[in-house]
Amino acid sequence: MNYIHQIINFIRKAQEIASLNGLRNILQPGLVKELVVADILGHEVHRTKHEPDAYDPKNPFRQFEYLSCFVGGTFQLDRMFKSPADKRAKSLNRIKRNTAIYCAVFDEGNPLDVVIIYELPLDVMLREAERQLDASRNEISHIGFTIKWAQQHGKVVYTKQA
Repeated sequence: MNYIHQIINFIRKAQEIASLNGLRNILQPGLVKELVVADILGHEVHRTKHEPDAYDPKNPFRQFEYLSCFVGGTFQLDRMFKSPADKRAKSLNRIKRNTAIYCAVFDEGNPLDVVIIYELPLDVMLREAERQLDASRNEISHIGFTIKWAQQHGKVVYTKQA
C-alpha cells in the first residue's frame, strides 16, 4: 500500500467517525484545527459553518470563536465589513455573540500540535476590531491580531507540555 492510499484511507475513516457525530465535511477549511482546540479546551464544535466555532457542552449558550496561526504568524478575522452599518454590525457580531475568543498558536513543524492558547476578553477584541475597521481604507478588511498583542491582552489557558 503506497503512502497516498494510506493517507486517503485514514481520511476516509476520520470522515466516517465525523459523519456519525454530525460533521459533514472534515476537510472544511479550519475544521481540523477547531477540533484540536475544542479537544484541548473541553468544548464541542458547531456543526455548521456560519455559527461560532464551538460551545460549552454543559451550556450551549456559552459560545466560542477560535482564531489560529502558526508560531510567528497573525490571528485573523476574515471579511469584516467597515460599512454599510448593517454589514458592519453583522461582522462585529462574530465577536459579540461569543462568551470568549481563543487564539491558538500551532507548531508549523507539527501542524496538529498547539503550542499555546490565549483567552481574549470580548470587549478588548471588539475595541481592537473597531479600531482597525475605522482605520481601514477598504469596505471589507481582514482584521489581524499579533501573537504579541494576544500575550498583552489575553490570558494563557493552555501551554504544550514539553
